[in-house]
Amino acid sequence: MKIAFICTGNSARSQMAEGFAKYYAKKYGLDLEVYSAGSNPAKRIAPEAIKVMKEKGIDISAQYPKKLEDIPLNEMDLIITLCGGAKESCPTVPGARQEHWDLPDPAAYEGSEEERLEFFRKVRDEIEKRVIKLMEELKEKVKA
Repeated sequence: MKIAFICTGNSARSQMAEGFAKYYAKKYGLDLEVYSAGSNPAKRIAPEAIKVMKEKGIDISAQYPKKLEDIPLNEMDLIITLCGGAKESCPTVPGARQEHWDLPDPAAYEGSEEERLEFFRKVRDEIEKRVIKLMEELKEKVKA
């Protein structure tokens, strides 16, 4: 099964989702190919995303923002958009199930460094909860 997490900048939410999905797919013994991409990718991953994921023991520092054309979009079984902008600009892929997780963009959050990190942690934790739920659902389908 192939899953793509799509966001506008592919610098925070979708990168964290990709990291969690790869981690939990392995933990749940699921055979998944996990991708992320952006409709308008940033130049780099937000350093705060890398930092807060490391706090969870997941290293996403080797990941990088990608365009939709950089991933095998037409081969996806499941596409999850993580923001309103991506939902509107994400192409429809015939045969792919599509979900939308409307999450605030931590990269756009303004505040002190600590306030930004705290906001990144909140979004990270919500993504982790949703990814775990998704992995549990996929594990049940494999059993059925």
